[in-house]
Formats: sequence, structure tokens, C-alpha cells
Amino acid sequence: MLGLVGAALAVTLVSTLTVAGVAVASITSQIKPGIELAGEENVPDIGAIEGGVNLLLVGSDSGGGNAAYGERGQHLNDVTILLHISEDHTHATVVSFPRDLFVSIPSCPREDGDGSYSAMSSQKINTSLTYGGLACTVLTVEELTGLSIPYAALIEFDGVIQMSNAVGGVPVCVASDINDRQINFSLAAGEHVLSGFEALQFVRSRYGVGDGSDLARISNQQVFLSSLARTIKSADTLSDPVKVYGLAQAAVQNMEMSNSLQNVTTLASIALALKDIPLERVTFAQLPTYYGNSGSQSGVLLRTDDAQDLFDALIADLPVAITGSLGDGAVADPSVPVESETPAETTDPAEPSETATPGESAAPEDSGVVQLPDSITGSSAATHSCSAGQ
Repeated sequence: MLGLVGAALAVTLVSTLTVAGVAVASITSQIKPGIELAGEENVPDIGAIEGGVNLLLVGSDSGGGNAAYGERGQHLNDVTILLHISEDHTHATVVSFPRDLFVSIPSCPREDGDGSYSAMSSQKINTSLTYGGLACTVLTVEELTGLSIPYAALIEFDGVIQMSNAVGGVPVCVASDINDRQINFSLAAGEHVLSGFEALQFVRSRYGVGDGSDLARISNQQVFLSSLARTIKSADTLSDPVKVYGLAQAAVQNMEMSNSLQNVTTLASIALALKDIPLERVTFAQLPTYYGNSGSQSGVLLRTDDAQDLFDALIADLPVAITGSLGDGAVADPSVPVESETPAETTDPAEPSETATPGESAAPEDSGVVQLPDSITGSSAATHSCSAGQ
């Protein structure tokens, strides 16, 4: 998600630089050919996007052809993340879909344009990229959530490396040692600033965090994403033209975007919708699931009623608050007092004003914020958390 957000924000910012013409032209020239989504319409040139935004970011396990990541078989979506920006641009919700989640996959057009794949009643969501590419993953998430998703992007592993390098590294807290023999990655407990391949290994690690499940990996990734969000929005990044340009370049070089995102003005307009949303009003949520089987396959199944509460809130464009934990792959950062994450007082009744507790987005009961079931884990981007090693 933040790969595209970083690109959008960076495109906006380079437009204000003295070398704006050269910078924007350079970024534009590096955007890869677009991907057509079903029913997609061309988006007009606008200075600031009107209304809400639903955008799907898919992380592929293919590695972009980089041999350092090992041989890959099917082209799977290891990461599937939905970004919802509210119509009034006051809050945003970022939803992670576990890769082993069983879902219905609708009939998807073949990428070569020769017919369509048949619909499937129960397959893991990470196979949707295999059946028809990015457009198929979008159709799958639309069917599951009931949302219309007009924007989407596909990012490869190298994008994480270059994004972390562009901001000068991403600070992370590790509560206990991470030792993941599966990908040959170790990280001692303590504070670290991760960049390059080490940053990628951190977000890839599964068997070194929490209970070794993909669900724990998602909450560990949220530790990284929250810190990256704080780093991108920091004065040290936004005031540094080199970092800003590097963010934009890293993103567009490693992403394939839907036709609706090919226009640099559209990227910039999405950034304008995001830039003033406070970190405490950016909520990371992981879909509620439980372990089970579908036919002969094992994976995770959706807690339908609880998930519907989240989907209904997104459809109604309402802000949400996490009442559950941070997730199995994360713990509260003991070095950061809870009070330091409390947003400043405001006269807007929709603004969160209560003290946040670990894993919760601060919001009073009567503020119009939907309190999500505690089976939905996550936190706000303002929450400082640590990776839970093993």
C-alpha cells in the first residue's frame, strides 16, 4: 500500500521543486504500461481527487526475476491490501487479506484476451493472480467485500528494497530475536533501522515471527508499514528533495498500475487526499479468520459476520477502530508511553480523543466510529509496536 502512497505523495511533492518539470517528466517516463481492470473508465485530469478512493495493492512473490529470491513457481499474490480513503478525506482504512484465505473467485478474463477462466467456489485468494492477473484479484476482492475498486497496482519484491533505501531506512523495534531459517534471516532483539535486502527479509519473514503463521506475518508487516508511514510523513523525508524523488522513482520502477493510475495527475490527486489525514486516523486491519479446511486443502476461513461489520463500515464510508490485539506477530513497544500516541484535542466530534491502548484506534463510543469486533486485529499508523520474534 505505502509503495503506491509513497509514489503518489512523492509525485505531488516533486511538482513543487525548482526542477519540477524535469522531475515529473522523468517519473512519468518510468511508469510501466497499464493493466486494464474490468469495467474501468478513464479518470479525468484533476488537481485533487473528489470523493473516496478504493485502491488494491497486490504484492507478487515472483521477485521480479531477481534470482536472489529463489526459484518461484506460480505467480501468486503473497500480499493483498485494500486502501479505503473516506469521501471527506478525514480517515483511511488499510485491510490485509491473508494469502491462505479461502474465497470464491469469479470468472476472470484471460490476460491474453482469449476468453475467460471459469468461476471457482473455493480457492485460496493468493491464486487469483494466477487466474487472470491483477484484474482477477480485483474482481475477487470486489465480490468478497461488496466494494467497487477502480484503482489497483502490482508491486514486486525489489520495490520494498528501493522504498526503504529512498527514505534512508525504516526504524523497527524487535521484541525478541527473529531467526527464520526458511529465508536465512536473523535479527536480534532491539531497535533497528532497516533498508535494502534486510528490510525485504523483515517483511517476508514468516517462520521467525509470532507463531510462524502467515497471520502473524501480516501483523509483523503492519509494524513495518506503520513505521514507514511515519517515516514518509516526517519532516526529514518531506523536506528532502532527494528522498522525495527517490520514493517516487522506487515505486514506479517496481510497480505495474491499472490504466486508471497511469496519469501522474491522478497519482498526485490521491496523495492530496491522503497527506492531511492524521496517522491516528489511518487504521490497519487484518481480516478475521480461523484455521480450517476446504475440501482437501488446509488454510484459513473467514469469520463472515465479523468481517461483514468491517465491509459494511467501508461501504458506508465510516471510520473504524480496532478493539482487538495487534496480532500474533506484534506487541506494544514498551519504550513508548501510550499517552504519547494520543491525538491532540480537537473540537471536531469525529476526531478520536480517548487514550489509545495497544492494538486499538483511539475513538470515543459516540464519535460515529465503528468499533470493530475483537477478532479483527491491527492498529492505527500512530501506534508504535514491536515485531514479536520467537
